[in-house]
Amino acid sequence: MNAVRLKLSTLMFLEYFVWGAWYVTMGTYLGQALNFSGTQIGLAYGATAIAAMISPFFVGMIADRFFATERVLAALHLAGAVLLFVASRANSFGIFYPLLIGYALCFMPTLALSNSLSFDHLRNPAREFPQVRVLGTVGWIVAGLLVGRLGLEPTAIPLRLAAGASLALGVFSMVLPHTPPHAAGQPLRARDVIGLDALSLFRDRSFTMFMIGSFLLCIPLQFYYAFTNLYLNEIGFAEPASKMTLGQASELGFMILLPWFLVRVGVKRILLVGMAAWAVRYLFFAAGNTGSYAWMLYAGILLHGVCYDFFFVTGQIYVDQQANVRIRAAAQGLLAFITLGAGLLIGAWLSGRVVETYRTANGHDWRSIWTVPALFALAVLVVFAALFRPTAQTASSNA
Repeated sequence: MNAVRLKLSTLMFLEYFVWGAWYVTMGTYLGQALNFSGTQIGLAYGATAIAAMISPFFVGMIADRFFATERVLAALHLAGAVLLFVASRANSFGIFYPLLIGYALCFMPTLALSNSLSFDHLRNPAREFPQVRVLGTVGWIVAGLLVGRLGLEPTAIPLRLAAGASLALGVFSMVLPHTPPHAAGQPLRARDVIGLDALSLFRDRSFTMFMIGSFLLCIPLQFYYAFTNLYLNEIGFAEPASKMTLGQASELGFMILLPWFLVRVGVKRILLVGMAAWAVRYLFFAAGNTGSYAWMLYAGILLHGVCYDFFFVTGQIYVDQQANVRIRAAAQGLLAFITLGAGLLIGAWLSGRVVETYRTANGHDWRSIWTVPALFALAVLVVFAALFRPTAQTASSNA
C-alpha cells in the first residue's frame, strides 16, 4: 500500500470511528443517564438529519470554491471535537441539543469531503475506492466493540471518546494530500449550490415514485438508529454495542454480493427486498427476547446488510443511472437531502413520540413500539411495489 492509500485509509477509519463511537449508544446514555424523554432522544437523533439537509449547501459554497479540502476537514473536526466534548458535560436538554446540532453541522459535511478528497487522489477510483472505504466500516466496528466491551453505553465516555478521536483526525487532516478547490474563481450561482438542475429528473414518473418511496421509508428507519441500543440494554441483552457491529459485518458481506444481485435480479426487486428487510427486522425486534427467541435479535441486527446495501446503495446506483454526467452530483445531493435529511428528520420526531407514548413504569412496551415502524415499512413496500416502474433503459441494464 502506497503512502497516499495509507493516509486515505486512515482517514476513513478515523472518520467512521468518530461517528460510530457516539451515534449508536447515545440513545442509551440520554435515556438512562440523563433521563431524557423519548421525544427528546428522537430530536437529538434528528440533529444529523438537520445537518444533512444543510451540509450540501456548505460544501457547494465553501469547500468547492475557497479552501483546500484537507484544511476544511481539519477545521471542521477540530471545532467538532470541542463542541462534542462540551456536549458530553451538559445535563439538560436545552444545553445539550444546540451543542449537538452545532457538532452535527461540523461533522456531516466531512463525510462528503472525505469521499471527494479520496476520489481526487486515487488513480482508479472505481477499483480502489471500495478498498479504501471499507476501512470506514472497520472503524465503526472497532468503536462499537470498544464501547460495548468496556460497558460504556450508559455513560458520557463514548461522546468524549469520539471528541478525542475527532481531535486526532483534525490534526491528521493537516497531513492529507493537498486538494485545492476545483471551482476556485468560478462564479457562484444559486442553482448550482441548491442543485436545481437535478429537479428535471422528476419529469420521469418512476424517478418521482422512487424519491417518494425513499423519503417515506426513511421515516421508520430512524426507529432503528435512535432506539435499538436503548431497547437492547433495557431488555438485558449483553454487550449490545458490540453485538450491533454484526450489522456492519453483514454490510460488508452484502456489499460484495450486491453487483451479482444487480445483474441478475434488477434494481426494482433489490429495492423491494431492502424495504421488506426493514419490516422483517422490526417484527423480529417486536417478537424477540433474551431467552429462547434471542435468535430474532441477532437476525434483526444481521439484516442490516440487506437493509442498508439493498436500499441505500442500490438507490444511489439507480439515481446515478438516471442522471447524466452534468447533474449526477446534484442528483446525489438531492437524494441525500430527501432521505438522510427530510426523511430521517421526520422519523426522528415520530420515533421519539411513539417511544414516549409507550413508556411504562418499568421502561417501555417495546413490542408495541417496534410494531409501528414494521407496519409503516410494510405499507410503503406495498405502494412502492405497485407504482414504481423503472424505465426500460434502467430495467434492461440491470435485468
